[in-house]
Amino acid sequence: MAMAATLQPAIRPACSMQQVQMAELINARDGLVRDRTALKNREKNLTIAFLKRQCRQRIEQIDRHVEALDAEIASLIAADATLTRRHQILTSIAGVGTLTANQLIATMPELGSLENKQAASLAGLAPIARQSGQWKGKSFIRGGRANVRQALYMPALVAARYNPDLKAKYEQLVDAGKPAKIAITAVMRKLVVTANALLKDDRCWQKSQA
Repeated sequence: MAMAATLQPAIRPACSMQQVQMAELINARDGLVRDRTALKNREKNLTIAFLKRQCRQRIEQIDRHVEALDAEIASLIAADATLTRRHQILTSIAGVGTLTANQLIATMPELGSLENKQAASLAGLAPIARQSGQWKGKSFIRGGRANVRQALYMPALVAARYNPDLKAKYEQLVDAGKPAKIAITAVMRKLVVTANALLKDDRCWQKSQA
């Protein structure tokens, strides 16, 4: 109690029942996608027609289950005004599609109630400098929510090409000699910070005017 009173941690809104349900659905979907990927990799090494047929049938079954989960998630969002608005704001960001928005809503419900640095840190996208005494090493990222980083990777690649602000950020870093991986990580960080800011302000993303 004394520690809490001294540190005065920020009070974040509790997850709604709909967000809890959505997180469970997203978790189930992620599991099916992993299973499908494993089956597709295994299928490449199969030589017996019977086993190939069985593997293909299981993949098709997973496809149907994923499709059903997507429909259930969409229905859950459509039935809740708050989730609908969050989804609308997130998908307004160039590069962020439905699947990424779903993942952010489910696995980062704190978005919109954080400071931007907190949002980046929670996603594991805040750079941490190696430092010991007077020695300083290269910065790196660690911790945070791996599923959020995975969800942001492909959108970051898209944003680096089609989102004018983030394309400029990416090109600036590459032109400065930064590896493409570092530049994409910076775009991922910018995406989650942008999402947090827009949700906090309850407004959709708009393309910067030249």
